[in-house]
Amino acid sequence: MSALRDALRDLSDAVFFDLLESDEAYLLVLDVPGVSAEALEVGVDGGRITIQATRAKDVPGEYRYLEENRSMHVDVDLPLPADATEAGAEASVSRGVLELYLPKREDAAETAIDIVADENESEDTDTDTTSTGRTNGPDT
Repeated sequence: MSALRDALRDLSDAVFFDLLESDEAYLLVLDVPGVSAEALEVGVDGGRITIQATRAKDVPGEYRYLEENRSMHVDVDLPLPADATEAGAEASVSRGVLELYLPKREDAAETAIDIVADENESEDTDTDTTSTGRTNGPDT
């Protein structure tokens, strides 16, 4: 997840976001004021999150721009956290706030690894030799 945090820190100061985490998912909240759902493109593919947003403005017919400073275009490419999955990802936008829900993998929890005993090792001995050559047993 640190790769995602690092990438978010590198975003322009004009991009406001929150990154939240629960046991089941991540939630990326991104401010996109004035951007409609039709002007948003969000994708999660190949371990990457892509977000493109453009704010369109209407200019009354009798006016023309002398200076334009309120336009907005966001083009974000972020790494997907290693324990997150593309399956089940959802996005919604309401009142200029984009929420991207990224579920965690079910197998992301720590997995116990079975240990196989050496076939030559006898189970009925009280003494064993460790990989360092030391002898361990009841008298050690």
